[in-house]
Amino acid sequence: MLHLDASSSYDAPALREPLVPPLPRAAFEHLDALFRLARRLTGDDDEAEDLVQETFARAMDKRAQFVPGTNLRAWLFRILRNLYIDGWRRAKASPVRERLGDEDPAAEGMVSGEPLRGDEELERLRSVVADDIEAALRELSVDARTIVLLDLEGFTQEELAEVLACNVGTVKSRLSRARAKLRELLREYAR
Repeated sequence: MLHLDASSSYDAPALREPLVPPLPRAAFEHLDALFRLARRLTGDDDEAEDLVQETFARAMDKRAQFVPGTNLRAWLFRILRNLYIDGWRRAKASPVRERLGDEDPAAEGMVSGEPLRGDEELERLRSVVADDIEAALRELSVDARTIVLLDLEGFTQEELAEVLACNVGTVKSRLSRARAKLRELLREYAR
């Protein structure tokens, strides 16, 4: 039990919890890019939205760990990647699975929109190619798929190293291996 005598001074600010800095507004500038990566990883709009929402919730929870002036974008993408991998591992180990088949919903309806110059055959070919690229991406490991998708988002190798928590040299070798595997999987298009 705490006893205060008349001689002790009461300092209210010293008893308060330490103030946690707010999440920078700039975090919301990366919302679309986070969703694109989440969509590519999950193959489903609803799951991607959930993953991005969980990413922002985790970022809010851990905002005291963010160092202002460092790469906010890489920090958010690292959170998203780690959440996805954790969820993927839990789902893989779970005896109850939502999807029973090997079908990936990411391949369904990926290319939609108006045909280029009204050419339906060209649109059908674009759809086939997109399906093949999606299938090739699904063949990659989670880490290889993530590094390729982040590379396509325009991350520098230094940013990729920060997101993946590894050295730039490791990023270069992983990216090289992932690209080589994609080339192998898509070799019939490399004419």
